[in-house]
Amino acid sequence: MATTAKDLSALVPRHASRLGILWRSTVGKKALMAVTGVLLFLYVIAHMLGNLQLFVGPAAINGYARLLRVSPPLLFTARLVLLVAVLVHVLAGVQLWFRARQARPVGYATYRPESSSLASRTMIWSGLLILAFVVYHVLDLTLGVVHPDFREGEVFHNVLVRFGQVSGVIIYLVAMTALGFHLWHGVYSMFQSLGLSSRRVLHPIRRFAAGAAVVLALGFASIPLAVILGLVGSP
Repeated sequence: MATTAKDLSALVPRHASRLGILWRSTVGKKALMAVTGVLLFLYVIAHMLGNLQLFVGPAAINGYARLLRVSPPLLFTARLVLLVAVLVHVLAGVQLWFRARQARPVGYATYRPESSSLASRTMIWSGLLILAFVVYHVLDLTLGVVHPDFREGEVFHNVLVRFGQVSGVIIYLVAMTALGFHLWHGVYSMFQSLGLSSRRVLHPIRRFAAGAAVVLALGFASIPLAVILGLVGSP
């Protein structure tokens, strides 16, 4: 006899929250990844626009940094929201990856990725690489722990010193390449997980995702390249 919705609801503990039920399901995890992905995508856009003020000059980029600290409670709240979004996004992504692996413990005898892109096949690795870079980036240009000559509040100086070193440029460019690939598939999947995709708008969404990934990756990458090539002032 078919199981009714009432029978299914009886299997769920009454004390279980809707969020907990959402988290335990594959569809729920994908939805949470999409929602947190929207927040992180908007943050990446805002962060790039702020960083590009480096090309205006020291006063602009340093003033932008000071503006972010005008309201410490607001800054703390924004960082907390971002931290929660990152944790949910990463944890859900890793768990979904393991579920997919468990669903097919034996790999394909001959694998021909005809319908998947390089970006989709490397999402877990590009995501983990971005996470590692974010930790390094905070320790470097936010806290100054691993920076060779960190000066509090002098963002222009700190950026020029960091990207005056070839190693700093390489690390940043590798991370931005990973970001581009991650956004390429991530933005496209975001629309699907939120139910905003259909056959009619499939191609425009793909073009938007690819375009956004390229613009953001190149926008961030332009900063270290401009510094190492001497296109902006010296420290």
